[in-house]
Amino acid sequence: MRRGYEDLERDNPYLVLPRRLARMREVLARRQKDLVLFLDRVKNEHNFSALIRTAEAVGLQEIWYGFEEPYEAPINVGVTLGAHRWVFLRKTEDPRATLEDFRNRGFQVVVTWLGAGTRDFREVDYTRPTVIVVGNEVEGVSPELLPLATHRIMIPMVGMVRSLNVSVATAVILYEAFRQREAAGLYERPQLSSSEIEAILRKWAYEDVLRQRRKK
Repeated sequence: MRRGYEDLERDNPYLVLPRRLARMREVLARRQKDLVLFLDRVKNEHNFSALIRTAEAVGLQEIWYGFEEPYEAPINVGVTLGAHRWVFLRKTEDPRATLEDFRNRGFQVVVTWLGAGTRDFREVDYTRPTVIVVGNEVEGVSPELLPLATHRIMIPMVGMVRSLNVSVATAVILYEAFRQREAAGLYERPQLSSSEIEAILRKWAYEDVLRQRRKK
């Protein structure tokens, strides 16, 4: 007789192999809770999905995204290759209030910008609690968010074309943050508490697995 899901839950709090569970714990031990990516009206699903994949690769735990319209996250699973399953996507309908909240919690707000008053992205100290804000593919970051910026940054370029695709530019910035944080040893000590890690493992290694099994 086939065992029910209730039997599985009673006998095992996780539904993955020990090696898989160990890998999850290893990843969570390096998650950077105080490095956050904020996507302001990024609508192209390839860009949005590539951003998720890069952010997960450098250990981000949260990605926020904001739209004025009732858009849902434009995820292309062929681009994320599953990375969207391992981060927490947070939607806000009031980006300004969300960024103000981050500032009130001690985060610096680092905004990509091609206008006046910018600095080289490598000059910023990303070992501090940081929200990196990137904007729409055509219009960039919303003007109303610029006054909240602790730093406005740009990537130096010497070619005829003076801008990069948003997913490429963000990858460059995220890997500078990764470089600085790794050099400072921030990936060597967990930022998530034991209870936070166990709660996430419950989702990844039990609830999500169970949900997938029920779809079959």
